[in-house]
Amino acid sequence: MQLSTCKVYFCLFIYLSFNIFLTGIYFLILDFNLFLELNIVSFNSVAVIMTIFLDWMSLVFMSFVLFIAAMVIFYSEEYMKSDKMVKRFILLVVLFVLSMMLLIISPNLISILLGWDGLGLVSYALVIYYQNVKSFNAGMLTALSNRIGDAALLVAIAWMMNYGSWNFIFYLDLFMDDFCMMIVLLFVILASLTKSAQIPFSSWLPAAMAAPTPVSSLVHSSTLVTAGVYLLIRFSEAFSYWMMNLLLFISLFTMFMAGLGANFEFDLKKIIALSTLSQLGLMVSILALGSSDLAFFHLLLHAFFKALLFMCAGAIIHSLGNCQDIRFMGGLFSVMPITCMLFNVCNLALCGLPFLSGFYSKDLVVEVMSMGYVNLFVYFIFYFSVGLTACYSFRLTYYSLTGNFNYLSMHSISEGMDSMMKGMMGLIFLVIFMGSLLMWVLFPEPYFICLPLSMKLLALGFIMLGIWVGYEVSKIKLNYELYSFKYKNISNFASSMWNMPTLSTSGVTFYPLILSSTLSKVQDQGWMEYYGGQNLYLRLKKYSKLFQLFSRNYFKVYLLFISVSVVSFVIYIT
Repeated sequence: MQLSTCKVYFCLFIYLSFNIFLTGIYFLILDFNLFLELNIVSFNSVAVIMTIFLDWMSLVFMSFVLFIAAMVIFYSEEYMKSDKMVKRFILLVVLFVLSMMLLIISPNLISILLGWDGLGLVSYALVIYYQNVKSFNAGMLTALSNRIGDAALLVAIAWMMNYGSWNFIFYLDLFMDDFCMMIVLLFVILASLTKSAQIPFSSWLPAAMAAPTPVSSLVHSSTLVTAGVYLLIRFSEAFSYWMMNLLLFISLFTMFMAGLGANFEFDLKKIIALSTLSQLGLMVSILALGSSDLAFFHLLLHAFFKALLFMCAGAIIHSLGNCQDIRFMGGLFSVMPITCMLFNVCNLALCGLPFLSGFYSKDLVVEVMSMGYVNLFVYFIFYFSVGLTACYSFRLTYYSLTGNFNYLSMHSISEGMDSMMKGMMGLIFLVIFMGSLLMWVLFPEPYFICLPLSMKLLALGFIMLGIWVGYEVSKIKLNYELYSFKYKNISNFASSMWNMPTLSTSGVTFYPLILSSTLSKVQDQGWMEYYGGQNLYLRLKKYSKLFQLFSRNYFKVYLLFISVSVVSFVIYIT
């Protein structure tokens, strides 16, 4: 029996994921790193060398990316079955994953740029996949936001010409306080902020929801947005104190803004996208506090439940005839019990409820932050954002899964054990058990957390408080909608991500367009025309006509030249 393209890639990715994960654990136990240099071409004294760096971090991350990609491809077989070009879609997803692989294993800024640009290019192709006006606008915003990061990486590559090679991993310790390395690190931070959608580059992340849901599942869990965090983790040991502070405040504001915005949003996919943004802020903030290993730990665990959350959302949207508004949902437990169960488990893991996988990383991150020496502002925003996560997660559960059924009375909603369901079931066990398993493997010597009981229970207390607030706010949704004109400005400001999409698009382009129009009139069509091409053309045309007059052998011109020469000769003699 001939296997479909989806099943071939699914089997290949699962096989590779399992083997790479075991190799990564082996490297971790032995504390072993492998540095490979592949000589692609040599010409006289010039050698083009591809460098690959394999350690436990890159191998474990690669195995997670491949496993999630395998499940997403398996899920896509049914989700995209009505698409005539489903093979093209699968190949785009595979190309996306390969670009991420190249970025993960590269210790060299040139090869990182290849993977980085590959992610940007393929993400543009996937965001505009449905080819409508909304997709094109979202794709352009995504591509142009990421181009800022690409340009920053190019400038970092130019500054690294001061060193012997572009293998940054050799120079992080040695040139930590060097001026050139500080410049390189600043541009790397800028590139990472654009790719992981931190403030002020956050607007492209919800806009990228125009892509098909399987792509959103892959992008928001382990590929595009995590590339920026992964690059920061690789460079983190060279960051100075003020760089860490800069990262901390940017990530805290991102975390707070995304959590607040998700509580006012009604689009199912955008709520989950804003939750990704909130978790990315959490990762970058704990990295900025000096715990890059914890940021990586949360990055790995977040990938699983976020991928499954998007897959469940895709199944719900698919069943509801492409309706994404959570106000039209409700009571889905009775018609889609298994999908709702998986959705609920992922939501609770995202909140950090004991003892799901999200709890092990999130609780540890919050406790390590409490152990550190931070000011009250950082402490408050951190805990408040943790509470907001629980708030929007429970609000989403309340609107979509419980209560009365708000969709059309004539509907055909059902779920079967098809490839979509099997793809989701492949992730649920990892969402539940992978937190404890990874903690035992990555941290054989546990963190020593010494906090009073009140501070130990503070994270759990904020989670419970957030769930309660989310429930209470959702319960009075009718009254809130009835009297929403009172809170219209607040809700508009919060749900529009502090007006960031407007500032990123028309806010950025309005004045440059006016300036370019003025310059076009004054220079290109004004003085530049007079002193430039057009006037030069007219003068040359005039002189060429004059010279053509002399070259046409007219008798009068001939007599004119003779008379002029005779007169000149006479004047010269006298």
